[in-house]
Amino acid sequence: MFKFLKEVVAGSGSGLKDFPYTIGEPYASAWGSWTHHRGTSKDDGSPVSIFSLSGSNPQDRHLVAGRNGVKRLRTVRHPNILSFLHSTEAEVPDGPAMKHTIYIVTEPVMPLSEKLKELNLGGTQRDEYFAWGLHQISKAVSFLNNDCKLVHGNVCVTSVVVTQTLDWKLHAFDVLSEFDANNEASNSPMLQFEWLVGTQYKPMELTKSDWVSIRKSPPWAIDSWGLGCLIYELFSGAKLTRTEDLRNTASIPKSLLPDYQRLLSSAPSRRMNPSKLIDNSEFFQNKLVETIQFMEVLNLKDSVEKDSFFRKLPNIAEQLPREIVLKKLLPVLASALEFGSAAAPALVVLLKMGSWLPADQFSAKVLPTIVKLFASNDRAIRVSLLQHIDQFGESLTAQTVDEQVFPHVATGFSDTSAFLRELTLKSMLVLAPKLSQRTISGSLLKYLSKLQVDEEPAIRTNTTILLGNIANYMNDGTRKRVLINAFTVRALRDTFPPARAAGIMALSVTSSYYEMTEIATRILPNVVVLTFDPDSDVRTKAFQATDQFLQIAKQHHEKLTMGDNSAAEATGIQLKPGNAGLLGWAMSSLTQKGKGSDHGPVSSANASNSQISATSSVTSDNRSSTVAYAPSTSSSLDQTAPASARSSVDGWGEIENDNTQEENGSDKEGWDDVDPFDEKPPPSLLSNIQAAQKRPVAQPKQPVSNSSRLNQPKVPKPEEDPLWGSIAAPAPKNASKSSDIKPSTSHNDDDDLWGSIAAPPPKSAGKPLKPPAAANSDDLWGAIAAPPPSTKARPLASSGRGRGTKPAQPKLGAQRIGRTSSTGM
Repeated sequence: MFKFLKEVVAGSGSGLKDFPYTIGEPYASAWGSWTHHRGTSKDDGSPVSIFSLSGSNPQDRHLVAGRNGVKRLRTVRHPNILSFLHSTEAEVPDGPAMKHTIYIVTEPVMPLSEKLKELNLGGTQRDEYFAWGLHQISKAVSFLNNDCKLVHGNVCVTSVVVTQTLDWKLHAFDVLSEFDANNEASNSPMLQFEWLVGTQYKPMELTKSDWVSIRKSPPWAIDSWGLGCLIYELFSGAKLTRTEDLRNTASIPKSLLPDYQRLLSSAPSRRMNPSKLIDNSEFFQNKLVETIQFMEVLNLKDSVEKDSFFRKLPNIAEQLPREIVLKKLLPVLASALEFGSAAAPALVVLLKMGSWLPADQFSAKVLPTIVKLFASNDRAIRVSLLQHIDQFGESLTAQTVDEQVFPHVATGFSDTSAFLRELTLKSMLVLAPKLSQRTISGSLLKYLSKLQVDEEPAIRTNTTILLGNIANYMNDGTRKRVLINAFTVRALRDTFPPARAAGIMALSVTSSYYEMTEIATRILPNVVVLTFDPDSDVRTKAFQATDQFLQIAKQHHEKLTMGDNSAAEATGIQLKPGNAGLLGWAMSSLTQKGKGSDHGPVSSANASNSQISATSSVTSDNRSSTVAYAPSTSSSLDQTAPASARSSVDGWGEIENDNTQEENGSDKEGWDDVDPFDEKPPPSLLSNIQAAQKRPVAQPKQPVSNSSRLNQPKVPKPEEDPLWGSIAAPAPKNASKSSDIKPSTSHNDDDDLWGSIAAPPPKSAGKPLKPPAAANSDDLWGAIAAPPPSTKARPLASSGRGRGTKPAQPKLGAQRIGRTSSTGM
């Protein structure tokens, strides 16, 4: 029998050398002769509790009782009973002698008495926490007595431990025995190890060893008395030293006093069943107990009950003990959200509770749950995450955002709900600083390009504002391709006045990224046009931006005058004072639905005043909704290699132009068709005209091609475009297009959305050119076209060749007739 018990106790270990745990410092108190140690696992370093019991020889009666406790703890499982992990028995040297020691490893717990000193609760909060703890211990005792027909025998403060989540658990099973109700006449001891129980904790029948009376009593009679002793020790704050002290009820709450007296009834049969104490006691009806109980059965509640509960929970949490909220409610709430049993309002409560944690604990306890929630398909959860992203976004690591968060958030860019698209857009202000250059160029800008032509005007406006705010997170090559085209071609020509105003603001904030040539040839001409915009707010911002860019041009001029060519040729960041700042969001798509109040953008430089006679119908709220800049302390991030050296594609062309394939195989990221302004300026128009007039006209060998050339204008090469061609007014639309004109294959249209919407070069294709004598003197492009041939050659028939001076048709006909007549003769 001894060998069997020893094998049961030993578990999987054969001694301390194979003991997979490290024994740490002991606690000051423990039940009976046991010592309670802190410990850690050697495998993963997780915390555990280690209980040890030593004896001089294996037959020591304390060791025999300890082996009974180990066996019972291994076999009895309940949420409110200490969880068993491992056990072993070994001989440990103690000086010259050897001691036999039993080790039990359990979940990490702390003695109740020490935990209460650490919490230092008082008043209502103390009573509510005691009520929750007694509720848990009563459930454990009721399980043993009513379900298992077991008697614990020594329920008291030292037999209760507290977990890391502040749950109370029952242990100390050395005295635990079956309730022997079948042999009522027997006078043999029912509790084999009752001598371990202190006299002050024994009821009268156990003190007298009246086993006949004990067997005739209910199974809960002894443990109900123990619950009364526990209640006394809790509220008195002192350890019970004699049984008579139980009569002192001054410290017992009035709502608990009747139940306390019934637990300590002198007649064992009249003692209160612990299960009735749980169900009927008024003391357990408080906010903390009700809140925890509701969350434990959250899966059984309907959506209405959940919504009502979670909307009240923030106010309730303010009234509960902060330590209990953070260590008990927060983990339960996080688990409920993670597994889908909690509604979207629970996320607000989780973030509020998480704000009470230190930064390191917030990252360990709250962030993992939040990151998992981004993968949720529940739209309400996604909306709640995006609405409160500013509360936890800074705590997310760059790797987590780039690999786990952004792929799920990006699905909101193409969502059918305008509200969700707008929230996704605004969340990028928090997430963009943590995204890699590959994600920004290859994924984020693709979505922003699509949002800049969204059907919701507020989304278009805020997309422009976002581009201005995240410009410093792009590399130089991406900024060159994106910013000017996005702001001047799309934003400044938007039909929505606040969108045009946002484009002007974005240009002003990002002015440090533009070269002087770009400012003079592409930005100023587009901004000046808006100084007579129908909307007054747009006009005001246009004048401000014009003054700002003219000041930059003036500084550039002064540097050139002083001979500082190297500084003048540099980018504008050295030419203007620091003005980088964050743009505020213009408006919300929920409150702004002014599609009917959209205005057409001011036409190009050659538009007449009659073309902009329409007045603005945008309300003053819309005009004032564009928030002024906020000072920015952010600095440019370390940039990666230029875009020309990277192989990733930002995908601007993947959204709109899906039919054209890149023929040269080079990786483009968009905006490559925008003419670089650092190249040599093109020849003047006058030199082009003179060169065209002096060009000799050769007689074409094939008149067929001559006739086709009359209807085919010359397509100017990109390098011959004038500098202002990108912002010039578009030529009148042609009635027909020549099928012979093929687009240039030097650029990938699929990957060049911003380039595809860049200002077009002067259009020369369309109507056939007239002869020089009838050409319009103002048509510069027509003036430099190749003149038509001076001879009037008749078109040849499609079946013959043009050789000799005779008409082809008669010659061929005569030969055919001659051959026919000769055969007829």
